[in-house]
Order: sequence, then structure tokens, then C-alpha cells
Amino acid sequence: MPRPHIVCLMTSSLDGRLHPSRYTRSPDGTPKNWSAAYEAAHIAEQPDAWLVGRVTMAEMAKGAPHPPAAFAKPPRPLHIERRDGPFAIGIDRSGKLHFDKPDVGGDAVIVLLGRDVPDSHLAELVGDGISYIIAEDAEMTLAPLVETLAKAFAIQKLLVEGGGHVNGSFFAAGVIDELIVILAPALDGAPNTAIVEAGEAGLKGKVSLSLRACDRLDNGAVRLRYAVTPDV
Repeated sequence: MPRPHIVCLMTSSLDGRLHPSRYTRSPDGTPKNWSAAYEAAHIAEQPDAWLVGRVTMAEMAKGAPHPPAAFAKPPRPLHIERRDGPFAIGIDRSGKLHFDKPDVGGDAVIVLLGRDVPDSHLAELVGDGISYIIAEDAEMTLAPLVETLAKAFAIQKLLVEGGGHVNGSFFAAGVIDELIVILAPALDGAPNTAIVEAGEAGLKGKVSLSLRACDRLDNGAVRLRYAVTPDV
């Protein structure tokens, strides 16, 4: 089954860290957070959807738990509220995300859920007008989920903009097609999460990168684009 073309888009310090608030100062003397370059790269890709992890999405969801007191059994494994994007996708294995509206900045929310999420949480999402897809296995295998995004929501291009662990899981699953990094002329230096984290197993022997483009940006930043192919 076809899946979306998936691009991992990240900002990184020279030592591979992902929190710009911790970076050393920009060459122009200001504490740049590099958001303008990142947003420009996001817009230039013209994605149908973007995806983040639970922690990042929780900062945008801003809701409190509000399961309905009574409800009909909600659909599994798929509920569709809107078929027209763009979409904001959150990964939420345990059903901890709660929303105060069905969109993020106008982008309709889709939640990717773990297999054991209770019906009460699904009913909350249905009541909030939010689409969801439930994983078919306990491991929350990504390939079937992204295939469903293509089939059910016509998503042809997806930007993965997660934390290091979310990004690492997509690379390990072999579903990333491109990596774009806005490389800031800055250092972090602390033992913080890298832009890609794949656990003890790492990614050696799983993917290969081929440089496709290198563009100089303002304030000494560089945009790097790599093709990503699974190792066979």
C-alpha cells in the first residue's frame, strides 16, 4: 500500500542538539532561536500534514481530561472527522492528549493512538471532532499507520518534526525519505536529547544518507537536504 513521502525537518546545533533556547549566541550578536528559517523551510515543503510527539503536541492541545459521562461505543481502529487538510498529527500511545479545539492553527488534528487506549478517551476525541487512527499492534508499528494516513486522509507529503525519540522511531522503521536540517552556527554542549534518538540499537545498518543540497542561510546557518534510503 502506498504511504506518504515523509520528510524529517529539524533545527540542530553543530553538536546535534534540538533545543535552540540552549544554543550559544548567533554571529550577529542576538540569541537567535532560528524559528524564522525553520518556518520558511516548513512552508517551502508544502506538506499535507506535519507530525510531532505527545509532549510537543500537549503544548498546543491545551485541554484537560473531559470524557463524556455516557457514550456509544466509539469506532475502532479509525475515526474520520475531516478528509481535507492540512493536518496536525500527534502520536499519543496511552491517550494522554486532551484538546480544547479540533485544530492547531487551523490544521485539523489527527491522533495516532496505541492499541489499548480506552473507549472513554476515544469518545472524548469523537466529541471534540478529532480524527484518530489506532495502531494494530502493541508495538505501534509505524508503517501501517502512515499507510492509513495516505489512504484515509489523502496525505501525500508528511513532515516529521518530532523530538529525538519520535524522529528515531521513524528512521528505525525505514519510512523516512528525506532529512532536512537547519544547522545553526551554535553549540549546546550539555547532554541533551539529539535530533535523532534510536536507543541502544542505534541506526547503523538501517539507513543511508545521500546529500542532495546545501544552502547558506542568514546569520551563518546552513540548510542541508539528504535523501534517506533503508539499508538492505
